[in-house]
Amino acid sequence: MNKETIQQLLRKELMQESVTYQALIAEGRAEGRAKGIEEGIEEGIRRVAINLLREGMSVEVVVRVTGLSVEQINQIKITEVDSQGE
Repeated sequence: MNKETIQQLLRKELMQESVTYQALIAEGRAEGRAKGIEEGIEEGIRRVAINLLREGMSVEVVVRVTGLSVEQINQIKITEVDSQGE
C-alpha cells in the first residue's frame, strides 16, 4: 500500500465510524473508570488509617480495621502521622 492509501484508511472520521474502533474506545474508558475507582478506594482506606492513628489507635487495630499490612500502616505512620507534629 502506498502512503496516500494508508492515510485514507486511517482517517479519523472513518475510524470513528468503525465498530471495532468504538469497542476499543469503550473498553479503554471502562478500564480507566475501574482504575480510578480502585485508586479512590485505596486512598479512602489510607485516609481512614491516618485518622485512626491520629486518634491514638494501635497499629494492630488499624491493620484489622483497614486490611492494610503492618508495613503499610507503619509507613503511613512515619510519613503522615509522625511528620504532622514537625
